[in-house]
Amino acid sequence: MLVFSLAACNSNDSTSGDGGDEEVTLNFWAFGATNYEELAKEYEKENPNVTIKVRSAEAAEHHDALFTALSAGSGAPDIAALEVDQLDRFKEAQGRFENLYDLGAKDVQDQYLDWKWEAGANQEGDFLIGLPTDIGPKALYYRTDLFEEAGLPTEPAEVESLINSPEAFKEAGMKVKEETGKPFVDSIEMAYRAYLDASEKTYLNPDGELLLGEEGNDVKKAYDYAVELDEAGIVGKLEMWTPEWANGVNKGEFAAELGAGWLKGWMEGNAPDAVGKWRVATLPTEFAANWGGSYISIPSETEHPQEAYDFVEWLVSPDNQLKSFQSKGLFPSATSVYDMEEFKTNEDEFFGGQVTSTVFAEAAQDIDGAVFKGVKYFPVHQEVLNALHNVQEGGDPEKEWKAAIKRAEDLIDR
Repeated sequence: MLVFSLAACNSNDSTSGDGGDEEVTLNFWAFGATNYEELAKEYEKENPNVTIKVRSAEAAEHHDALFTALSAGSGAPDIAALEVDQLDRFKEAQGRFENLYDLGAKDVQDQYLDWKWEAGANQEGDFLIGLPTDIGPKALYYRTDLFEEAGLPTEPAEVESLINSPEAFKEAGMKVKEETGKPFVDSIEMAYRAYLDASEKTYLNPDGELLLGEEGNDVKKAYDYAVELDEAGIVGKLEMWTPEWANGVNKGEFAAELGAGWLKGWMEGNAPDAVGKWRVATLPTEFAANWGGSYISIPSETEHPQEAYDFVEWLVSPDNQLKSFQSKGLFPSATSVYDMEEFKTNEDEFFGGQVTSTVFAEAAQDIDGAVFKGVKYFPVHQEVLNALHNVQEGGDPEKEWKAAIKRAEDLIDR
């Protein structure tokens, strides 16, 4: 009902600010660890008539509070961050947001990765709900000590040359398992996401129809590959963000992770015993994908849409995306940052002095396009994961797949 009530609401007709020296206060809701508070202070110095109040919360709390405010028709901020996996939830209520194309966004479109920009627009391409901020290009994180023990190369260029296909990925994993006794990847979810995150179509189409039952669908391909790796004995049973998983990262209980750019910041702060033991290499082209990232939107309740837009455009400019990367590890979607000297020479002590930024920049530019997810992406995703966990515990892969489709169909029909 909330979705319908949001979609039925009309947007604010105002598309420009009052200009001049009017005192303007903008409320900005963000989530996670960003440097937006510091950047807001910089903007206030350059624009003395503008005050920006930044409120930051955990991701789930932030998005639920924003959705509730939009549903009520009051209480929404002037500016709001939207996580990419939450985007379709809010696109269904685009009438509650300013169309950033009306405020000048077309003038900066060429500054950003095409696929990132496209994901911020509606299906017709005539409404832009948010300007691009950070992204999560995926790469291969690997333990040099375990690779060396397995007789595999440890230099990133050599690893990229060796692990250059899904088949080569499996072969490297089997060698690690044979020589070290440890799994190659940490979990069945990471094995599954190898192909899943790179798929152009996943669980749903834009009409909300389930795609799992279609012959040759990409999700089944990802599912079968995860089962194949598990049957080869190279998949661990850890779960991301649990204490056991964190200990595995720290102590080297598995050899590789298919992680996004934001993972390196977590590793640097939470795996003190692993300093210098991890490196990063690009993944096989078949696995090139994005995992995570966000946009900055302007709810139409604002009384100052143009002033809000002017700040947002400044906030996500290439120069400020570089600052966000240097300060909090937010990986840039503005392509000119990749050529900036401060970006190209940003050595990571945790990764043995490797300049990992250039690896993720290459990965970002290997991604083909935006992936449609839909409002019910996460519930369906969880049902497929449940099937894979059952397979790891001895379940029949085909029976579990069919059962997951049935559960997903029931979810869609609700």
